[in-house]
Amino acid sequence: MDWTTTLLVAGLLSVVIGGVRRVWFSPLSGFPGSKFAALTLWNEFYWDVVKRGTFMWRIEEMHKKYGPIVRINPYEIHIMDPDFYHELYASNRALDKYRWWTNLAGADGSGFSTVPHSLHRLRRSAMDPFFSARSVTQLEPVLRSKVEKLSARFQGLADTKEILRLDAAFMALTMDIICDYAFAKDRKYLDEPDFQLRWKETIIGAFEGGALGRQFPWMLPLMKKLPLSVVSAMNPAVGYLFQWQAGVKEGVKPILEHADEVSKTGEASRTIFHTLRDSDLPAEEKTLQRLCDEGEILTGAGSETTAMAITRIFFYLKHVPETLATLRREVDHAIPDASDIPTWAELQSLPYLNAVVREGLRLSYGVTTRLPRIAHEDIKYKDYIIPAGTPVSETPYFVLMDPSVFPDPTVFRPERWLEAENAGQRLDKYLVSFGRGTRQCLGKNLAYAEMYLAVATVVRRFDWELYETRLDDVICKHDFFVAVGDLNSKGVRARLQVRKV
Repeated sequence: MDWTTTLLVAGLLSVVIGGVRRVWFSPLSGFPGSKFAALTLWNEFYWDVVKRGTFMWRIEEMHKKYGPIVRINPYEIHIMDPDFYHELYASNRALDKYRWWTNLAGADGSGFSTVPHSLHRLRRSAMDPFFSARSVTQLEPVLRSKVEKLSARFQGLADTKEILRLDAAFMALTMDIICDYAFAKDRKYLDEPDFQLRWKETIIGAFEGGALGRQFPWMLPLMKKLPLSVVSAMNPAVGYLFQWQAGVKEGVKPILEHADEVSKTGEASRTIFHTLRDSDLPAEEKTLQRLCDEGEILTGAGSETTAMAITRIFFYLKHVPETLATLRREVDHAIPDASDIPTWAELQSLPYLNAVVREGLRLSYGVTTRLPRIAHEDIKYKDYIIPAGTPVSETPYFVLMDPSVFPDPTVFRPERWLEAENAGQRLDKYLVSFGRGTRQCLGKNLAYAEMYLAVATVVRRFDWELYETRLDDVICKHDFFVAVGDLNSKGVRARLQVRKV
């Protein structure tokens, strides 16, 4: 036997022994689940990369076959139990993230991708004050100015009877807001004729690419070493993504160097990155690359998820027209003068608007991808003891669509929130669109303020008719980190009219 054959046999034997160890001799071998899923991560690769964001449905099938706790790959346990969600992601539990899973973001320095609980806590504590309800209320003039700018664009489109992409328009709104807040310089996507539709398409493409990034974490760093012109020629979407990342650096770099306008003029207005620069964080937490990673996550995730929720609200208000009629009665009464929109705090007191926002959040799902965490102690679930150090996950989508919590879960029915409140039920406990625990969405308050102001303003001032838009365009058919509908969808399109009320 020559050396080549010997090496080949040894390699094959190693693979077989590794597979046998993972399936039958792993600490997770006693958990229910598919033997093939326990054998290899290529199963997940097939469903999420080849079949484009459908592994989530395979997980659902495993639960139907094996019960509420399953082993979904060689290393990870998944649980489908809406009540255990709050125990797993409890605020008093110190949980690390799963390093393999965070590869999807390609932004290792961001709080989102931070693995150790203690380091995340340090990074999060520096940013939390910016996203408190009080800070968002102080930011409200910026939000209102952007919503008014969107309203002016809608006025012009109503006059011309032009068909527009509502999803792109709301994405432009949320992007301009977060960039103004983060860098004191928005992207002016609201000024673009198509609301910079390319940005929306790029960020969805980047989210989809996260599944590939988990499997091959070396790919993105390798491509970043290539000239931008080469990358753009190979893949225009990735080239545009890299241009966006360069734009984030252009926003952060002058702030770190005290060369931006706010720093030079000494204005009282401070952005997120000015404060991070001047904070007590250690020097290694203020490097250009780390803050750029933070900026990429803020502008990427902070724009798409909220825009997606607002878009779905406007789709469902027309899809279930009695809900729009009920909301209109409440909004018209609360806002006699359409030019005078109440504050966020005042809008929160409108019961049906409150219910519409929550139902819209539920049916926009937030992050659809499962959220694995690693505990430093064993986790007990029913009769199972999950060993410390094991990635354990639940998927928010399965909580939001659980029929035992939300009867007829696919139906847009804001009344369910009012009924639960009247019955003294804590339905909000299951609204996990923003996650739970110490790692829940940083921008929760900002998202709520954007939603209340945008929905109230547009509903009060405009009517709209959906144009060639179906349920398949908005329901979750693919898990690209966020919910994506039919891949052939042309978006949520509509024609606007100015209301005469």
